[in-house]
This record gives sequence, structure tokens and C-alpha cells, in this order.
Amino acid sequence: MGEAVIDVRGLVTRIGGNTIHDGLDLRVERGELLAIAGGSGSGKTVLIRAITRLLPAAAGEIRLFGVPMEGLDRQRERAMRRRMALMFQRGALFTGMTVLENVTMPLIEHTRLPRGLRAEIARLKIHLAGLEPEAAYRYPGELSGGMTKRAALARALALDPELLFLDEPTAGLDPLSAAAFDERIQELRELLGLTVVVITHDVDSLWEIADSIAFLGEGRVLARGSAAELAEADEPAVRAYFSGARMQRGRERSWEAE
Repeated sequence: MGEAVIDVRGLVTRIGGNTIHDGLDLRVERGELLAIAGGSGSGKTVLIRAITRLLPAAAGEIRLFGVPMEGLDRQRERAMRRRMALMFQRGALFTGMTVLENVTMPLIEHTRLPRGLRAEIARLKIHLAGLEPEAAYRYPGELSGGMTKRAALARALALDPELLFLDEPTAGLDPLSAAAFDERIQELRELLGLTVVVITHDVDSLWEIADSIAFLGEGRVLARGSAAELAEADEPAVRAYFSGARMQRGRERSWEAE
């Protein structure tokens, strides 16, 4: 086994008195691209929020880069946060700021770099996300759905994270834009040595880009493996999800692409 970037053991999360996860275990190794799948209400986004400390865990242990997250002082937790980034489903861009200003914000918050260097780094991240240079001066309201996703990705890359979380990154995109975004993520993963965790319902993404898939249900990881392996899983809910007609069409498109 390789180095564990994420090691979750016995995680319990609760929201409003409802238990979302109950003894969940999850391990993600360095350089892996893990997809998280599951039905509505299975706690996919809650899991990411717990791992990134945006939501407190009721019980269990979360280790990131081998370090227990519980009990970190503010300085060490801040340093840990710089090593990871989260791209929200709807981008969460500041509407009153240009793309360049949005991407620069993490650099202002977490570094003391000179203004000119911050802008230069932000332009590089915008390029890496696949946007044209002139997009830097547009406001979020002037962007297409695909451009908004890429601008959010550029901001997530601003601090050179080692660990990248993506929440439904291709939701709302047309098939060509979704495929292009998936391809960009794969390229960046190789170029920057990223470990990537992505929540997705996109069947093409599940078949084509994930090293493995963790399927959530009943408050835990019900099964883990490739899409092909999960289509034959022992758990009926997992097998039904991955052997359905829509999922199989995604499998056929994956074969055709090869």
C-alpha cells in the first residue's frame, strides 16, 4: 500500500440530530483519483466537508498526510488547509470580483507575496484551468457554465494544493464540456502530482477517469472498486446502481473511446 493522504476511521457525522455517517472508513493514497458515488442523501458532500474540517465530526478519526486533524492548533490547521483545496459545485465565486480577483483571493489571505507576483500566479492558474487570458477580466455573471467551473478550478489551484476535492464538477455541463473538464483534471493530476477526490453522478466520469469508486450507503462505504467491479458487487444497492441501463451506456461510450 502507498502513502495515505486521507485516512478516515470510524467516522460519525450528525446534522440536525440525523446521523449521516456511522462508522465510515476511507483511505485515499497519494496520486489516486477517487470518485465518491451514492444515492441522494448518502452523505457524499457531508463526507468531504468533514474531511476538510468544514463540518465537525461527532466521532472517529481523520488523518490527512498522516497527521491527526483533531486537536491541531490554529497555526497547524491553517498550514494543513493550504495543502488542500475544495471546488464547490456551483463555483462559489465572488460575483463582484473579476476572475483574476477571485483567483488572487487565496493568495492575499494565505501569503505575503507582492501584488504583481500574486497577479502573475493567478494568471498562470487561470491558464492551467483552461481559460483564455481575457477571461481573467470578466465577472462571474459574464461567464458560461463551463467557464465558471474552470474559474473555480483556477481558484482552487491558487495555493498549489496537494489534495483537491471536487464537488459535482461537471454538473450542468453539456457532454462535450463535461468531457473536456474531465480531461483537464486528468492532465492537472499528472502535471501537478495531485491527489483528487471527486463527487460525481456523471456516468462517463465514473467509467473513464476514476482509479476507484467509493459507493456510500447506510452511513458507510458499501463497496469500493472500479465501475466494472461495482456492477458485479455483492451489495444489491451497489450492483443495481452500476448495472443500470444509463450506467451501461456510459460503459459502452468508455469502450468506444478506447
